[in-house]
Amino acid sequence: MTKDAAAWRDIAVPGNLVIRVQEDWAEQAQPAWFDPATPALQAEAVGVGGRQAAWFVAGPFGEGVLRHYRRGGLVAKVLKEHYFWLGAGRTRSFQEFAIMDWMHARALPVPGVIAAACWRQGLVYRAAIIVQRLLDVTPVAKKLAHADAVAQAVRAMHDAGVWHADLNAFNILLDKSGKAWLIDFDRAKHQFMTRELRQNNLLRLRRSLIKVAGEAGHEYWQQVNQIYHNC
Repeated sequence: MTKDAAAWRDIAVPGNLVIRVQEDWAEQAQPAWFDPATPALQAEAVGVGGRQAAWFVAGPFGEGVLRHYRRGGLVAKVLKEHYFWLGAGRTRSFQEFAIMDWMHARALPVPGVIAAACWRQGLVYRAAIIVQRLLDVTPVAKKLAHADAVAQAVRAMHDAGVWHADLNAFNILLDKSGKAWLIDFDRAKHQFMTRELRQNNLLRLRRSLIKVAGEAGHEYWQQVNQIYHNC
């Protein structure tokens, strides 16, 4: 994944911190943006998802969602928020920033990305990202509607060559107009989307929908799947 010219800037900050930020906000970017305890951010914990590490925030960039990267599974007991350092460009936050910025520039249904950060600590690092907040949206997990919009959004993502690492019922949002938005591109990849990769993404969504909505979730997925393949 390569960046468009002058789309963003990387800023080194004392304390082994590097901030990647959109050029429009580069002069204002500061470490406090990534600390939910900063009073000016008016941080409010996100109710679902994010492993209790996501907050609605406000700043010079407008309204956003701040997320700290946290591990899941058994490894989280040892390395809850630390990842092995392989260079700033290979951090989870900078890779997610790059792919979301690329997608947003191509009018794909994703929120704009504002800034990302990584703090190196020897052989490991911590990371965070801020994306634009989508207002008046509801996760598909709570509103099984607009299957056509959901199918078209997923198909557009796949046709653009993007694989979503966790396509689930909480990472697809519907706004009041019925438009579907895709979020959470941690570990996403830009690659040729084979039939198998496409189907694996769709089956992951199916498992999630059945988990949260049972038979109704399965019926909804069947609609999405049929429309996806007829787009």
